[in-house]
Amino acid sequence: MLKKIISFTLITFCFSIAYSQKKKSPTAPGIDEKVEALLQKMTLDEKIGQLNQYTGDWEATGPVTNSGNKLEDVKQGKIGSMLNVKGAKHTRALQEAAMQSRLKIPLLFGLDVIHGYRVTFPIPLAEAASWDLEAIEKSARIAGTEAAASGIHWTFAPMVDIARDPRWGRVMEGAGEDTYLGSLIAKARVKGFQGKGLGNLDAVMACAKHFAAYGAAIGGRDYNSVDMGLRTLWEVYLPPFKAAVDAGAATFMNSFNDINGIPATGNSYIQRDILKGKWGFKGFVVSDWGSIGEMIQHGYVKDNYEAAEVAINAGSDMDMESRSYINNLAKLVKEGKVKEEVINDAVRRILVKKFELGLFDDPYRFSNEQREKKTLNTPEFLEAARDVARKSIVLLKNEKQVLPLSKDLKSVALIGPLVKAEKDMQGFWSIDWGKEDHLVSLYEGMQNQAGKARLLYAKGCEISDTSKAGFAEAVSTAQQADVVVMAMGEKYDMSGEAKSRANIHLPGNQEELIKAIQATGKPVVVLLMAGRPLVFNWTADNVPAIVYTWWLGSQAGNAIADVLYGNYNPSGKLPMTFPRSEGQIPIYYNYFNTGRPAKDDNDLNYRSGYIDMQKSPRYAFGYGLSYTTFEYGNLKLSDTNISGNKPVTVSFTLKNTGNVAGEEVAQLYLQDMVARPVRPVKELKDFKKVMLKPGESTTITFTIDKEKLSFYNENLEWITQPGEFKIMIGSSSDAVKLDGSFTLVD
Repeated sequence: MLKKIISFTLITFCFSIAYSQKKKSPTAPGIDEKVEALLQKMTLDEKIGQLNQYTGDWEATGPVTNSGNKLEDVKQGKIGSMLNVKGAKHTRALQEAAMQSRLKIPLLFGLDVIHGYRVTFPIPLAEAASWDLEAIEKSARIAGTEAAASGIHWTFAPMVDIARDPRWGRVMEGAGEDTYLGSLIAKARVKGFQGKGLGNLDAVMACAKHFAAYGAAIGGRDYNSVDMGLRTLWEVYLPPFKAAVDAGAATFMNSFNDINGIPATGNSYIQRDILKGKWGFKGFVVSDWGSIGEMIQHGYVKDNYEAAEVAINAGSDMDMESRSYINNLAKLVKEGKVKEEVINDAVRRILVKKFELGLFDDPYRFSNEQREKKTLNTPEFLEAARDVARKSIVLLKNEKQVLPLSKDLKSVALIGPLVKAEKDMQGFWSIDWGKEDHLVSLYEGMQNQAGKARLLYAKGCEISDTSKAGFAEAVSTAQQADVVVMAMGEKYDMSGEAKSRANIHLPGNQEELIKAIQATGKPVVVLLMAGRPLVFNWTADNVPAIVYTWWLGSQAGNAIADVLYGNYNPSGKLPMTFPRSEGQIPIYYNYFNTGRPAKDDNDLNYRSGYIDMQKSPRYAFGYGLSYTTFEYGNLKLSDTNISGNKPVTVSFTLKNTGNVAGEEVAQLYLQDMVARPVRPVKELKDFKKVMLKPGESTTITFTIDKEKLSFYNENLEWITQPGEFKIMIGSSSDAVKLDGSFTLVD
């Protein structure tokens, strides 16, 4: 079916492009006219230059190819955009070269500002664990403000790929496994990066990536194929991209993978039919690094000439680093294989953004060294990073109330390979500032808050080492302390692009070190610092206190210490399911039932589980503890029937029954009990994060309308079906505190 749709689109596209250009685009007054006037002056070669993006010489995120003298190419108008150039001084120098071209068309400067620019925030997956949309938007707002002050116009973020396989290294870059949560976070990040709108000096263009379904790479192997039905594509993987479009994302980036045998870069169904057609996207699409030329390795085209033809006709507007467009498009136009109006459409989209940014009025308006110095790394931004980091921490276990640590402790042992780590706190996909950067390690953060308590330290082992040479010193250190805090996990480059892992257990012999320290009988707190869900079954079963800190960025140590000492009550909830074993993968909460569902983890007789392992995950989606407790009660529905456009409101009481103030993320799940096609066992449809003082209660209300009950049928029609729906409200996907039902009658 997909192949037929794509073939049809390639045939009909050239007939529809002229009509589509007659539609008025929602640009600022006068920009369309200016773009058209400029297009009339441009030669074909100058147009193609606008579609060509090269990396700068300072840093690269892929295999660099030689391209002669880039500076000379800029002066000749052969480059429309550059990536990996940062700093007001550098961007201004290159922009000055662009002003020597015949038409003086300014360059766009793009950079992977994924979770902070000068100030590093938690990795995106960690931020998703905050379930705090305002905090996530603020993180992107600060990153955009800093980047814009450094001459950057464009960030290659947010990554909005839904990911259900923790073996895939790029899970660290997204919002996890849930479509609803991921869509809200996509919107928040786009709004954060773009602020009050393009043209403001603190706004950068957002880029929703990777379009599409990259997160479903088979086996969790990066760059791998994606094989799925169209209903799954539309229902699970596309909604966050649609949310990005609705939020006004300026650009999109296509993905490395093929979808059902057709590389995304050359896939007109997703780029022409869906993105630019059905969704009406007015921005431009950039390829991922070299992905146009990589269609050769896919076996989809035979050479760069054919790759350029397929990609431009399919809707990929800008070529990042493959040299396919610059070397082949002119010939393709002359031979009639690519219509010049297709080139014009791509150039038009890019020029509109350059006008919207105000670059034609002042090419250097973002390259101001004084503003850059004043804006970067301010105390205000560092405090915001600390706050977001605290909100991203997830408390997984706290038996016997080991946490928070008492202020009366006389000594604390800090043990593990990540106690004094700094770079690892920054995480993958962060901007490298070298020696001038200061990242707060756990050790430094604890020093700042330990008071009179004596801090003892032993590394114990390396992250991936098999040696136990440091175990004896670590055990001896632990025996001298009142409590032990262990910093374990991944090195910063063990999760990220091209960092897929078949074995996601805690690396090296770290868990053996945990066993040795636990055997001392001292109270033990294990901190797990990572970019993905890890497997740590012995620790989960035996250690009394476990905190998942991810990689938290510039203020990691201070944020962790805030939580350990109870100055901040952890409120994070997992955005991904944590498996017990790689053998359970893919594992996610919103699965379809089978004809023989297991009743529980002990039901192994001809059921849809395993005979050698429990079916349930180690930690469920939405899970996370607090230093206080919450009570759910008094569920009320405004009606037991939904008819017409009248929604149902669901209300309940949430009470803080503990001794300290805390935040709870109350989650609403629904199940369509009988549907054709079948529906998942539960789906997140709403949530609210509320702060309550000890003994305080509040009434929370959710509204359920037809939109929340709709889904795609086998014909990709967005429908509702009458019938019964189950309501589940709780603290996680597997901790339902309240339940009820209602009926959709028409």
